[in-house]
Amino acid sequence: MLSLSTYPPSYPPLTSLPRFSYLRHPSSSSSSRIPSPPPPTTATATRVKITSSEMDSLPEHRIVLGCGAAGVDFLATVASFPKPDDKIRSTSLKVQGGGNAGNALTCAARLGLNPRLISKVADDIQGRGVLEELESDGVDTSFFVVSKEGNSPSTYIIVDNETKTRTCIHTPGYPPMIPDELSRSSLLSALDGARLVYLDGRLHETALVTAQETVCKNIPILIDAERKREGLDDLLPLASYAVCSSKFPLAWTEAPSISSALVSMLLRLPKIKFVIVTLGEDGCVMLERSTEEAPASEEKDVDSLLESLKQRKDDNIAIPTCYASPLTKIRADGIGTVNGRLFVGTAEKIPPPELVDTTGAGDAFIGAVLYAICANMPPEKMLPFASQVAAAGCRALGARTGLPHRTDPRLAAFLH
Repeated sequence: MLSLSTYPPSYPPLTSLPRFSYLRHPSSSSSSRIPSPPPPTTATATRVKITSSEMDSLPEHRIVLGCGAAGVDFLATVASFPKPDDKIRSTSLKVQGGGNAGNALTCAARLGLNPRLISKVADDIQGRGVLEELESDGVDTSFFVVSKEGNSPSTYIIVDNETKTRTCIHTPGYPPMIPDELSRSSLLSALDGARLVYLDGRLHETALVTAQETVCKNIPILIDAERKREGLDDLLPLASYAVCSSKFPLAWTEAPSISSALVSMLLRLPKIKFVIVTLGEDGCVMLERSTEEAPASEEKDVDSLLESLKQRKDDNIAIPTCYASPLTKIRADGIGTVNGRLFVGTAEKIPPPELVDTTGAGDAFIGAVLYAICANMPPEKMLPFASQVAAAGCRALGARTGLPHRTDPRLAAFLH
Protein backbone atom coordinates (compact mmCIF):
# COMPACT_ATOMS: atom_id res chain seq x y z
CA MET A 1 0.00 0.00 0.00
CA LEU A 2 1.24 3.49 -0.86
CA SER A 3 1.60 5.71 2.18
CA LEU A 4 0.19 9.21 1.72
CA SER A 5 3.35 10.94 2.81
CA THR A 6 6.47 12.42 1.32
CA TYR A 7 9.22 10.20 0.04
CA PRO A 8 11.80 10.96 1.28
CA PRO A 9 9.63 11.69 4.39
CA SER A 10 9.00 15.37 5.11
CA TYR A 11 5.21 15.73 5.08
CA PRO A 12 2.77 14.29 7.66
CA PRO A 13 0.51 11.53 6.31
CA LEU A 14 -2.99 12.76 5.62
CA THR A 15 -4.29 9.78 7.57
CA SER A 16 -2.74 11.29 10.71
CA LEU A 17 -4.53 14.60 10.44
CA PRO A 18 -7.14 15.27 13.15
CA ARG A 19 -10.80 15.37 12.36
CA PHE A 20 -12.56 18.72 12.24
CA SER A 21 -15.68 19.69 14.15
CA TYR A 22 -18.54 20.95 12.03
CA LEU A 23 -21.53 23.22 12.40
CA ARG A 24 -24.59 22.72 10.23
CA HIS A 25 -25.16 25.70 7.94
CA PRO A 26 -28.63 27.09 8.67
CA SER A 27 -29.57 27.27 4.99
CA SER A 28 -27.83 24.12 3.79
CA SER A 29 -29.29 20.74 3.06
CA SER A 30 -28.35 17.78 5.23
CA SER A 31 -25.70 16.78 2.70
CA SER A 32 -23.58 19.89 3.24
CA ARG A 33 -21.94 21.28 6.32
CA ILE A 34 -19.67 24.21 7.09
CA PRO A 35 -16.74 23.75 9.45
CA SER A 36 -16.77 25.73 12.64
CA PRO A 37 -14.10 28.44 12.68
CA PRO A 38 -10.92 27.14 14.31
CA PRO A 39 -9.76 28.73 17.55
CA PRO A 40 -7.21 31.50 16.99
CA THR A 41 -4.35 29.30 18.13
CA THR A 42 -5.12 26.73 15.43
CA ALA A 43 -5.01 29.19 12.53
CA THR A 44 -1.72 30.67 13.60
CA ALA A 45 0.04 27.64 15.02
CA THR A 46 2.69 27.38 12.29
CA ARG A 47 2.75 30.94 11.03
CA VAL A 48 5.91 32.99 11.31
CA LYS A 49 5.57 35.58 14.06
CA ILE A 50 5.41 39.14 12.79
CA THR A 51 7.14 41.79 14.84
CA SER A 52 5.59 45.13 15.71
CA SER A 53 7.85 46.93 13.22
CA GLU A 54 6.77 44.53 10.48
CA MET A 55 3.13 45.08 11.43
CA ASP A 56 3.66 48.78 10.79
CA SER A 57 4.68 47.98 7.21
CA LEU A 58 1.66 45.76 6.48
CA PRO A 59 -1.16 47.15 4.31
CA GLU A 60 -3.84 48.84 6.39
CA HIS A 61 -6.65 46.86 4.70
CA ARG A 62 -5.53 43.24 4.54
CA ILE A 63 -8.67 41.13 4.19
CA VAL A 64 -8.96 39.32 0.87
CA LEU A 65 -11.84 36.99 -0.02
CA GLY A 66 -11.29 34.19 -2.51
CA CYS A 67 -13.73 31.84 -4.21
CA GLY A 68 -12.42 28.84 -6.08
CA ALA A 69 -10.54 25.57 -6.03
CA ALA A 70 -8.94 23.91 -3.02
CA GLY A 71 -7.92 20.27 -3.03
CA VAL A 72 -5.08 17.81 -2.59
CA ASP A 73 -2.01 17.46 -4.82
CA PHE A 74 -0.23 14.11 -5.16
CA LEU A 75 3.18 15.06 -6.57
CA ALA A 76 5.56 12.45 -7.95
CA THR A 77 8.93 13.40 -9.40
CA VAL A 78 10.40 11.17 -12.11
CA ALA A 79 13.72 11.13 -13.92
CA SER A 80 11.85 11.56 -17.21
CA PHE A 81 8.23 11.36 -18.30
CA PRO A 82 7.15 7.76 -18.97
CA LYS A 83 6.34 6.46 -22.42
CA PRO A 84 3.02 4.66 -23.04
CA ASP A 85 2.83 1.33 -21.19
CA ASP A 86 6.06 2.08 -19.27
CA LYS A 87 6.55 1.21 -15.60
CA ILE A 88 8.85 3.60 -13.78
CA ARG A 89 9.67 4.61 -10.21
CA SER A 90 9.30 8.03 -8.70
CA THR A 91 12.32 9.73 -7.18
CA SER A 92 10.19 11.49 -4.55
CA LEU A 93 6.55 11.80 -3.52
CA LYS A 94 4.76 14.61 -1.74
CA VAL A 95 1.14 15.06 -0.72
CA GLN A 96 -0.02 18.60 0.07
CA GLY A 97 -2.87 21.02 -0.44
CA GLY A 98 -3.45 22.44 -3.89
CA GLY A 99 -6.00 24.23 -6.07
CA ASN A 100 -5.54 27.65 -7.63
CA ALA A 101 -7.41 29.62 -4.98
CA GLY A 102 -5.97 27.58 -2.11
CA ASN A 103 -2.43 28.12 -3.35
CA ALA A 104 -2.80 31.83 -4.12
CA LEU A 105 -4.39 32.60 -0.75
CA THR A 106 -1.77 30.56 1.10
CA CYS A 107 0.82 32.76 -0.60
CA ALA A 108 -1.10 35.91 0.34
CA ALA A 109 -1.36 34.76 3.96
CA ARG A 110 2.38 34.14 4.22
CA LEU A 111 2.98 37.64 2.89
CA GLY A 112 0.82 39.13 5.64
CA LEU A 113 -2.74 39.36 4.28
CA ASN A 114 -5.80 37.93 6.04
CA PRO A 115 -7.44 35.70 3.41
CA ARG A 116 -10.83 34.02 3.54
CA LEU A 117 -11.81 31.27 1.11
CA ILE A 118 -15.17 30.07 -0.19
CA SER A 119 -14.82 26.53 -1.53
CA LYS A 120 -16.04 22.97 -1.06
CA VAL A 121 -14.51 19.68 0.03
CA ALA A 122 -15.91 16.35 1.20
CA ASP A 123 -15.84 15.00 4.73
CA ASP A 124 -13.01 12.61 3.85
CA ILE A 125 -9.33 12.28 4.77
CA GLN A 126 -8.27 14.58 1.93
CA GLY A 127 -10.87 17.22 2.75
CA ARG A 128 -9.88 17.35 6.40
CA GLY A 129 -6.23 17.65 5.37
CA VAL A 130 -7.08 20.54 3.02
CA LEU A 131 -8.80 22.48 5.79
CA GLU A 132 -6.09 21.92 8.38
CA GLU A 133 -3.28 22.92 6.05
CA LEU A 134 -5.03 26.13 5.01
CA GLU A 135 -5.83 27.00 8.62
CA SER A 136 -2.23 26.39 9.69
CA ASP A 137 -1.13 29.01 7.15
CA GLY A 138 -3.71 31.52 8.35
CA VAL A 139 -6.40 31.13 5.68
CA ASP A 140 -9.92 31.45 7.12
CA THR A 141 -11.84 28.30 6.10
CA SER A 142 -15.05 29.08 8.00
CA PHE A 143 -16.88 29.73 4.70
CA PHE A 144 -16.14 26.28 3.25
CA VAL A 145 -18.94 23.86 2.48
CA VAL A 146 -18.19 20.29 3.54
CA SER A 147 -20.17 17.54 1.87
CA LYS A 148 -21.15 14.54 4.00
CA GLU A 149 -20.62 12.25 1.01
CA GLY A 150 -18.63 12.29 -2.23
CA ASN A 151 -14.95 13.10 -2.73
CA SER A 152 -12.69 16.11 -2.33
CA PRO A 153 -10.89 17.54 -5.39
CA SER A 154 -7.48 16.03 -6.09
CA THR A 155 -4.74 16.30 -8.69
CA TYR A 156 -2.00 13.85 -9.61
CA ILE A 157 1.08 15.76 -10.74
CA ILE A 158 4.04 14.19 -12.51
CA VAL A 159 7.13 16.39 -12.27
CA ASP A 160 9.69 15.63 -15.01
CA ASN A 161 13.21 16.27 -13.70
CA GLU A 162 14.64 16.11 -17.21
CA THR A 163 12.51 18.78 -18.86
CA LYS A 164 11.54 20.66 -15.65
CA THR A 165 7.86 20.40 -16.64
CA ARG A 166 4.82 19.02 -14.86
CA THR A 167 1.75 17.14 -16.06
CA CYS A 168 -1.49 17.43 -14.07
CA ILE A 169 -4.37 14.94 -13.92
CA HIS A 170 -7.30 16.50 -12.06
CA THR A 171 -10.26 14.77 -10.42
CA PRO A 172 -13.01 17.29 -9.58
CA GLY A 173 -14.74 17.24 -6.24
CA TYR A 174 -18.19 15.64 -6.04
CA PRO A 175 -20.90 16.70 -5.59
CA PRO A 176 -20.04 20.09 -7.12
CA MET A 177 -20.74 23.27 -5.19
CA ILE A 178 -23.98 25.09 -5.94
CA PRO A 179 -24.86 28.68 -4.93
CA ASP A 180 -27.65 27.55 -2.55
CA GLU A 181 -25.01 26.03 -0.28
CA LEU A 182 -23.74 29.53 0.56
CA SER A 183 -26.41 31.69 2.19
CA ARG A 184 -26.49 35.41 1.49
CA SER A 185 -25.83 36.12 5.16
CA SER A 186 -22.66 34.00 5.02
CA LEU A 187 -21.58 35.71 1.81
CA LEU A 188 -22.11 39.15 3.33
CA SER A 189 -20.11 38.04 6.35
CA ALA A 190 -17.31 36.82 4.09
CA LEU A 191 -17.26 40.16 2.25
CA ASP A 192 -17.31 42.24 5.43
CA GLY A 193 -14.16 44.37 5.55
CA ALA A 194 -12.70 42.87 2.37
CA ARG A 195 -10.27 45.03 0.42
CA LEU A 196 -10.29 42.74 -2.62
CA VAL A 197 -12.04 39.64 -3.99
CA TYR A 198 -10.19 36.97 -5.97
CA LEU A 199 -11.90 34.46 -8.29
CA ASP A 200 -9.95 31.64 -9.94
CA GLY A 201 -12.66 30.79 -12.48
CA ARG A 202 -13.76 27.57 -10.74
CA LEU A 203 -17.13 27.02 -8.99
CA HIS A 204 -18.47 29.43 -11.60
CA GLU A 205 -22.08 29.60 -10.37
CA THR A 206 -21.06 30.42 -6.80
CA ALA A 207 -18.35 32.73 -8.12
CA LEU A 208 -20.91 34.70 -10.13
CA VAL A 209 -23.17 35.19 -7.10
CA THR A 210 -20.11 36.28 -5.12
CA ALA A 211 -19.01 38.66 -7.86
CA GLN A 212 -22.43 40.26 -8.20
CA GLU A 213 -22.61 40.93 -4.45
CA THR A 214 -19.03 42.20 -4.53
CA VAL A 215 -19.86 44.72 -7.24
CA CYS A 216 -22.80 45.99 -5.19
CA LYS A 217 -20.37 46.72 -2.37
CA ASN A 218 -17.86 48.46 -4.70
CA ILE A 219 -15.11 46.00 -3.81
CA PRO A 220 -12.64 45.37 -6.67
CA ILE A 221 -12.34 41.88 -8.18
CA LEU A 222 -9.27 40.13 -9.53
CA ILE A 223 -9.86 37.19 -11.86
CA ASP A 224 -7.44 34.41 -12.74
CA ALA A 225 -8.04 33.77 -16.44
CA GLU A 226 -6.01 30.60 -16.80
CA ARG A 227 -8.07 29.18 -19.64
CA LYS A 228 -11.52 29.49 -21.18
CA ARG A 229 -13.92 28.02 -18.64
CA GLU A 230 -17.66 27.74 -18.27
CA GLY A 231 -19.03 30.95 -16.77
CA LEU A 232 -15.83 32.97 -17.19
CA ASP A 233 -17.44 35.24 -19.79
CA ASP A 234 -19.99 36.26 -17.15
CA LEU A 235 -17.28 37.02 -14.57
CA LEU A 236 -14.80 39.02 -16.64
CA PRO A 237 -17.07 42.07 -17.22
CA LEU A 238 -17.29 42.45 -13.42
CA ALA A 239 -13.53 42.39 -12.85
CA SER A 240 -11.20 45.27 -12.04
CA TYR A 241 -8.04 43.23 -12.65
CA ALA A 242 -7.16 40.09 -14.61
CA VAL A 243 -4.10 37.87 -14.55
CA CYS A 244 -3.94 35.54 -17.54
CA SER A 245 -1.91 32.61 -18.74
CA SER A 246 0.03 33.06 -21.97
CA LYS A 247 -2.64 31.21 -23.98
CA PHE A 248 -5.81 32.86 -22.67
CA PRO A 249 -5.73 36.34 -24.27
CA LEU A 250 -5.21 34.93 -27.77
CA ALA A 251 -7.88 32.26 -27.30
CA TRP A 252 -10.42 34.68 -25.83
CA THR A 253 -9.93 37.61 -28.22
CA GLU A 254 -8.66 35.82 -31.37
CA ALA A 255 -6.23 38.73 -31.77
CA PRO A 256 -3.03 38.10 -33.77
CA SER A 257 -0.60 38.75 -30.89
CA ILE A 258 -0.54 38.84 -27.10
CA SER A 259 0.01 42.60 -27.03
CA SER A 260 -2.90 43.31 -29.37
CA ALA A 261 -5.02 40.88 -27.37
CA LEU A 262 -4.39 42.99 -24.27
CA VAL A 263 -5.72 46.07 -26.08
CA SER A 264 -8.75 44.05 -27.15
CA MET A 265 -9.41 42.93 -23.57
CA LEU A 266 -9.30 46.49 -22.22
CA LEU A 267 -11.71 47.64 -24.94
CA ARG A 268 -14.11 44.74 -24.38
CA LEU A 269 -13.96 44.99 -20.58
CA PRO A 270 -14.43 48.67 -19.66
CA LYS A 271 -14.17 48.03 -15.87
CA ILE A 272 -10.72 46.44 -16.16
CA LYS A 273 -7.88 48.59 -14.79
CA PHE A 274 -5.07 46.27 -15.87
CA VAL A 275 -4.43 42.90 -17.47
CA ILE A 276 -1.28 40.88 -16.83
CA VAL A 277 -0.12 37.96 -18.96
CA THR A 278 2.36 35.61 -17.29
CA LEU A 279 4.95 34.05 -19.59
CA GLY A 280 6.93 31.70 -17.36
CA GLU A 281 10.67 32.16 -17.69
CA ASP A 282 10.00 35.03 -20.13
CA GLY A 283 8.43 37.11 -17.36
CA CYS A 284 5.16 38.94 -17.92
CA VAL A 285 3.48 41.74 -19.87
CA MET A 286 0.97 44.16 -18.40
CA LEU A 287 -1.30 46.75 -19.98
CA GLU A 288 -2.70 49.35 -17.59
CA ARG A 289 -5.60 51.61 -18.50
CA SER A 290 -5.25 55.28 -17.65
CA THR A 291 -8.11 57.65 -16.91
CA GLU A 292 -5.82 60.53 -17.81
CA GLU A 293 -5.69 61.76 -21.38
CA ALA A 294 -2.46 60.79 -23.08
CA PRO A 295 -0.20 63.65 -24.25
CA ALA A 296 -0.95 64.96 -27.71
CA SER A 297 1.32 62.76 -29.77
CA GLU A 298 1.00 60.11 -32.38
CA GLU A 299 -0.42 56.77 -31.40
CA LYS A 300 1.99 53.95 -30.60
CA ASP A 301 1.52 50.57 -32.24
CA VAL A 302 1.27 48.08 -29.37
CA ASP A 303 3.43 45.41 -31.03
CA SER A 304 6.18 47.92 -31.79
CA LEU A 305 5.93 49.36 -28.30
CA LEU A 306 6.32 45.90 -26.76
CA GLU A 307 9.39 45.19 -28.87
CA SER A 308 10.98 48.48 -27.85
CA LEU A 309 10.51 47.58 -24.17
CA LYS A 310 11.97 44.12 -24.70
CA GLN A 311 15.05 45.64 -26.30
CA ARG A 312 15.72 47.56 -23.10
CA LYS A 313 16.10 44.34 -21.09
CA ASP A 314 19.55 43.62 -19.71
CA ASP A 315 20.19 39.87 -19.85
CA ASN A 316 23.01 40.23 -17.34
CA ILE A 317 20.54 41.11 -14.57
CA ALA A 318 19.38 37.94 -12.81
CA ILE A 319 16.80 39.49 -10.48
CA PRO A 320 13.31 40.46 -11.72
CA THR A 321 13.05 43.95 -13.22
CA CYS A 322 10.40 46.04 -14.93
CA TYR A 323 10.41 48.27 -18.01
CA ALA A 324 7.58 50.72 -18.60
CA SER A 325 6.36 52.89 -21.44
CA PRO A 326 5.21 56.46 -20.83
CA LEU A 327 1.52 57.22 -20.80
CA THR A 328 0.45 57.18 -24.42
CA LYS A 329 -2.27 56.22 -26.87
CA ILE A 330 -1.70 52.55 -27.62
CA ARG A 331 -3.11 51.20 -30.86
CA ALA A 332 -3.75 47.67 -32.08
CA ASP A 333 -4.46 47.59 -35.82
CA GLY A 334 -7.99 46.53 -36.60
CA ILE A 335 -8.92 46.51 -32.90
CA GLY A 336 -8.77 50.02 -31.45
CA THR A 337 -6.88 52.41 -29.18
CA VAL A 338 -6.59 52.80 -25.41
CA ASN A 339 -4.91 55.38 -23.17
CA GLY A 340 -2.46 53.64 -20.94
CA ARG A 341 0.98 52.26 -20.18
CA LEU A 342 2.61 49.02 -21.23
CA PHE A 343 4.96 47.15 -18.90
CA VAL A 344 7.40 44.29 -19.41
CA GLY A 345 8.46 42.37 -16.32
CA THR A 346 11.34 39.93 -16.33
CA ALA A 347 11.54 36.68 -14.39
CA GLU A 348 14.33 35.72 -12.04
CA LYS A 349 17.04 33.68 -13.75
CA ILE A 350 16.97 30.61 -11.53
CA PRO A 351 20.16 28.51 -11.74
CA PRO A 352 19.25 25.09 -13.22
CA PRO A 353 20.30 23.14 -10.10
CA GLU A 354 17.90 25.27 -8.01
CA LEU A 355 14.87 24.87 -10.30
CA VAL A 356 12.80 22.02 -8.83
CA ASP A 357 9.14 22.37 -9.80
CA THR A 358 7.01 25.04 -11.50
CA THR A 359 3.73 23.73 -10.07
CA GLY A 360 1.70 26.65 -8.72
CA ALA A 361 4.08 29.36 -9.98
CA GLY A 362 1.15 31.25 -11.48
CA ASP A 363 -0.80 30.96 -8.23
CA ALA A 364 2.17 32.36 -6.29
CA PHE A 365 2.38 35.25 -8.75
CA ILE A 366 -1.31 36.01 -8.18
CA GLY A 367 -0.93 35.78 -4.40
CA ALA A 368 1.80 38.40 -4.60
CA VAL A 369 -0.33 40.60 -6.89
CA LEU A 370 -3.15 40.43 -4.32
CA TYR A 371 -0.72 41.69 -1.70
CA ALA A 372 0.64 44.38 -4.03
CA ILE A 373 -2.85 45.74 -4.75
CA CYS A 374 -3.64 45.87 -1.02
CA ALA A 375 -0.30 47.65 -0.45
CA ASN A 376 -0.91 50.10 -3.33
CA MET A 377 2.34 49.10 -5.01
CA PRO A 378 2.99 50.78 -8.37
CA PRO A 379 3.35 48.36 -11.32
CA GLU A 380 7.10 49.01 -11.51
CA LYS A 381 7.39 47.45 -8.05
CA MET A 382 4.50 44.97 -8.21
CA LEU A 383 5.70 42.99 -11.23
CA PRO A 384 9.25 42.30 -9.96
CA PHE A 385 7.81 41.50 -6.52
CA ALA A 386 5.34 38.97 -7.92
CA SER A 387 8.04 37.41 -10.09
CA GLN A 388 10.36 37.13 -7.08
CA VAL A 389 7.68 35.37 -5.04
CA ALA A 390 6.88 32.97 -7.91
CA ALA A 391 10.56 32.16 -8.39
CA ALA A 392 10.91 31.29 -4.71
CA GLY A 393 8.12 28.76 -5.07
CA CYS A 394 9.87 27.05 -7.98
CA ARG A 395 12.78 26.03 -5.75
CA ALA A 396 10.85 23.28 -3.94
CA LEU A 397 8.51 20.43 -4.83
CA GLY A 398 4.84 21.39 -4.84
CA ALA A 399 2.89 24.61 -5.10
CA ARG A 400 3.24 25.63 -1.44
CA THR A 401 6.48 24.19 -0.07
CA GLY A 402 8.69 27.03 -1.29
CA LEU A 403 6.23 29.91 -0.90
CA PRO A 404 8.10 32.63 1.02
CA HIS A 405 6.98 34.32 4.21
CA ARG A 406 7.20 38.11 4.46
CA THR A 407 10.29 37.66 6.65
CA ASP A 408 12.19 36.12 3.72
CA PRO A 409 15.29 38.28 3.05
CA ARG A 410 14.64 38.10 -0.71
CA LEU A 411 11.47 40.14 -0.19
CA ALA A 412 12.92 42.78 2.14
CA ALA A 413 13.46 45.35 -0.60
CA PHE A 414 9.78 45.15 -1.58
CA LEU A 415 8.10 45.00 1.82
CA HIS A 416 10.12 47.29 4.11
